[in-house]
Amino acid sequence: MIDYEMRRKERLADLQTAERILEKAEYGVLSTVGSDGFPYGVPLNFAYDGKKIYFHCAKNAGHKQANLDYSDKVCFTVVDNPQVIAKELTTRYGSAVVFGTAEKTENNKRYALELLAKKYAPDLPDIGKSEIEKFYSVTDIYEISIIKISAKVNR
Repeated sequence: MIDYEMRRKERLADLQTAERILEKAEYGVLSTVGSDGFPYGVPLNFAYDGKKIYFHCAKNAGHKQANLDYSDKVCFTVVDNPQVIAKELTTRYGSAVVFGTAEKTENNKRYALELLAKKYAPDLPDIGKSEIEKFYSVTDIYEISIIKISAKVNR
């Protein structure tokens, strides 16, 4: 993997900032490449536990899984709290970009689903448990093992 240098060095953020952005962001965009050579970027819900990124999808189906079957290399991007400042022709934001590999997991499936439920419905643990049981058998979980993470901020 080529390690490109960030052009706007004053916006480069440290690893702790990148991790905070990953923890706070509501959704991310997963980018993959398919056997036809075309890239595919899809927004999705995710959970980050400080080590890996987890996301769910329908069991053994869809464009995302077809691409991941072809290549496990991914790029995952999140933007936290973007605010357009029209009079300055700029946007305030924090963003994190992760490069890594994604693989389907059975070992961490329940753990990941519980992380997702806790993130998106923290005040509704019973509903989260019910949904996990209801959809467990028709859901796949992927985990992204992080190779490189970078962050950029314009506050």
